[in-house]
Amino acid sequence: MYDYCIVGAGLYGCVMADGLAKRGKTILLLDKRENVGGNVACEVKDGIVIHKYGAHIFHTDSKRVWGFVNEHCEMRQYCHSPIAYNDGQIYNLPFNMNTFYKLYGADMPSQVKELIEEDRVAIKNPKNLEEQALALAGRRIYYTLIKGYTEKQWGRSCRELPASIIKRIPLRMTFDNNYFNDKYQGLPEKSYNELIGKLLNHPRITIMTGVDFKEHKEVLEGVSRHIIYTGSIDEYFDYCYGVLEYRSLEFRTVRNTHTDNSQGVAVMNYTGDGISYTRTIEHRHFMKECNSPVTWTTTEYPAKWEVGKERYYPIGDEKNLALYARYKALADKQDKVEFGGRLGDYKYYDMDDVILKALERLDTIND
Repeated sequence: MYDYCIVGAGLYGCVMADGLAKRGKTILLLDKRENVGGNVACEVKDGIVIHKYGAHIFHTDSKRVWGFVNEHCEMRQYCHSPIAYNDGQIYNLPFNMNTFYKLYGADMPSQVKELIEEDRVAIKNPKNLEEQALALAGRRIYYTLIKGYTEKQWGRSCRELPASIIKRIPLRMTFDNNYFNDKYQGLPEKSYNELIGKLLNHPRITIMTGVDFKEHKEVLEGVSRHIIYTGSIDEYFDYCYGVLEYRSLEFRTVRNTHTDNSQGVAVMNYTGDGISYTRTIEHRHFMKECNSPVTWTTTEYPAKWEVGKERYYPIGDEKNLALYARYKALADKQDKVEFGGRLGDYKYYDMDDVILKALERLDTIND
């Protein structure tokens, strides 16, 4: 008999398992995949740490979250500075003076502000993402750096996407390529596997991978007092109200023996609509030092999601949020089961958001 069965060994499930085990609780931790760590899981090949499920850069403004992570693994400074490729041209990200100089040929913030203002489209009440982006950033930024990437990512025209997806577009009037503004940012000195390993290094935690909770639901519910479910909330209820929609991803990771440096940057975004993938990741550039004579790269392809495929990005439009609200009402009536994490809450979380949610939930558990 376990005190808790935690379904899903991603960050939320692992932080909950760590906190509950420290309180003396016994934990059965399950995951469908053959590895723990969820989307932050890594592997090492040729001395290169590979982010198996896309680039994961840790950044947060929460002192509590940063302190928690550093308790479990050694973090090192890392400044994320991706670049964008469009029609043979390279642009710095995020949108800053380097980007604007390339777009407009202007090197003074006052000039850039005037040029962007001239380029903006006067739309008082944007009805979709395209109108919102044109009103905020103007035609040149939108058509060069936003439109193609966004439509590939979501599999829809920007005119079919809600304006709420882009609430604001940071336009930085400095020559600073640091992608994140957060106070704390970095990467584990070794890999995220170290963080996950430390979180789960408790004799009270039993780990089972390659296990589908739904296939053994009755047995697992029978051997645990409480269940923390971090899978998709609609799947738990057998899609009784319908299916929540997501976008999926496909990763193609290859070993390149002809060079030890193929693109010179960790992440390159492809913002044109003539290329089917959204970005390429060269993993060696995440490392402080790398002496490998070869390099490993991952190409990331957005994909249509259907039941059975991996869920990555919730499509939080009006229809899906209304459907989620129905499932949430059903979930709130459960006595033994609670829901959390990205899939349980049907919300895209950054890593620090997930950790903070778990820590705050642990604050409220009295049993």
